[in-house]
Amino acid sequence: MILELLTIVSPVVICALIGFVWSKRGYTFDVDQITRLVTYIGTPALVFATLTNVEIDPDTFSRMAMATAVTVVMFAVIGAPILRIADLRLQPYLPPMVWANMGNMGLPLCLFAFGPEGLALAITYFAVNVVMMFTLGVAFSAGSFSIKQVLKLPFIYAVAAAVAVMLTDFDVPRWIGNTAELLGGLTIPLMLIMLGVSLASLKVTSLQRAVLLSALRLVMGFLVGVGVAWAFGFEGAERGVLILEAAMPVAVYNYLFAVKFDQEPGEVAGMIVISTALSFITLPALLWFVL
Repeated sequence: MILELLTIVSPVVICALIGFVWSKRGYTFDVDQITRLVTYIGTPALVFATLTNVEIDPDTFSRMAMATAVTVVMFAVIGAPILRIADLRLQPYLPPMVWANMGNMGLPLCLFAFGPEGLALAITYFAVNVVMMFTLGVAFSAGSFSIKQVLKLPFIYAVAAAVAVMLTDFDVPRWIGNTAELLGGLTIPLMLIMLGVSLASLKVTSLQRAVLLSALRLVMGFLVGVGVAWAFGFEGAERGVLILEAAMPVAVYNYLFAVKFDQEPGEVAGMIVISTALSFITLPALLWFVL
């Protein structure tokens, strides 16, 4: 079991460490350019290639999507009163409680732990979360709602195309499938390296609060994941993916939103750094539980 855990965790840690060391040594890494590459090319290709190559029926897809939406609601319902009791403003602190790093960390972990089926289920979780984050999350931080943010994301159309293929049993031409698989292959390594680069540049402003809120995020994520998986009757890869994704640390996107809308970016950065560090420590136990 120890060797199996190392096999899953090591690639994630090593890739993130490469990005961290790269940044600390002062080497150039154009985060904006790489983000565009991953967002507009890599992720849509990965989504389409995975969902069309893996045997995942529409019912499983829809059940995972519904379970994902429930976890998001539960995070908000549990997190908001706790933050109120702690006399903390909701706008800066609630989004990090709700949206975890289901992309940079969650996707590779689910792939290494459960194979292509796990990646397909994780992409479902990722897709629903991103849609809710770029609508409800942005609206909450900015105080305004706009569906245009989501319609600009190419992976939405990749998901729609993949679902159409799943429902119609359309035989995707090999040249399209091979191209999508090749381009999708760059996504996960780049996401992990970007995670390391981001962690190297973020600073913790309030250590005690960051530790407490980070611990709350990880514990809450685990408990909600276990509870929702039980409520939906998930077993095997479905159960494991839902728990893993729900228990991930704070997403880097929360920092970008905090900067854009001036919502305590220093505090949010601290939560990202500390929750990620704690997550690397707790990952072996989490993987042991889901496996």
